[in-house]
Amino acid sequence: MKTARSTALKRWGARATRDFTGRSSGRLISLLGEQLLCTTRGAHLVKELSASHISISSAHDKMRELEHEGDEARGRLVTELGRVLTAPLDVEDLFRLSRSIDDVLDNLRDFVREVDLYQPSSLDFSLPLTQTLVDGLESFRPAISLLSENQDSVRLATLATRKAAGLTRRLYQHQLAELFDEPIDGESLKRRELLRRLDVVGLRLGEAADALADGALKRGR
Repeated sequence: MKTARSTALKRWGARATRDFTGRSSGRLISLLGEQLLCTTRGAHLVKELSASHISISSAHDKMRELEHEGDEARGRLVTELGRVLTAPLDVEDLFRLSRSIDDVLDNLRDFVREVDLYQPSSLDFSLPLTQTLVDGLESFRPAISLLSENQDSVRLATLATRKAAGLTRRLYQHQLAELFDEPIDGESLKRRELLRRLDVVGLRLGEAADALADGALKRGR
């Protein structure tokens, strides 16, 4: 009993030391960065697919690998959240942020799956949206890295991502309006569904940016 208690106290002491020296926060930020990097790579992959720079079979295989890597990073993050005493944001906000980033990657994966299922004649229509999503995710990475610094800087750094998410929705709406002026056929229905999937990616990206901004605001009070 004494040995078990002594071991537990040592573990708690080691954990407290990591927290008080800031190493736990650094670990959490690093894991978030890994998860976001997988998601950003997923967006670049979707852009390459839209530009016909990669085959659908190759995109499918690479996206499966990215999803696996992203899930592993998220799993390690969730485990770490259950151990730390202090964090750069409230644990609930970090969990919400990680879940939103995971949702972005899941919907990028679904886009690739749906392209494989629907086999549209062209994906040129998706390029403006995929480029905007790539831009939004790229701009989100500096915001994550600022978590250990001033929270006001974090909130400001999320603005570009939130703007990209808003632009994705407007591009979707404009393309949908143009689509409604065309005859309804199989290709137009495929295009509508794929546009909708990219719109959902943008919505999830906006939620991730909001999660980070809200958490930073709460912590900064």
